[in-house]
Amino acid sequence: MNPEHPADLLQRLAPGERVVVRYRIEGGFTDALGVLLRAGSGDCTVSTRRGDVLIPYPLITAAKPVPPAPPRRERKFPA
Repeated sequence: MNPEHPADLLQRLAPGERVVVRYRIEGGFTDALGVLLRAGSGDCTVSTRRGDVLIPYPLITAAKPVPPAPPRRERKFPA
């Protein structure tokens, strides 16, 4: 059985889906958690809390859709 490459999954998802993408960086791996903005032929863009992340497909090791973020809780005490 030949496992599907995560890029194939990302290309099937609609923009606006919430995803987590694990990819290689110098010295290890990192994750991008956010909204899939675009899945092109050679890379994808994920909008995270820290900004948009462009990820080339050859660096991706895993990807999957995730449920919506839970609602933010109100503060109990004033800031």
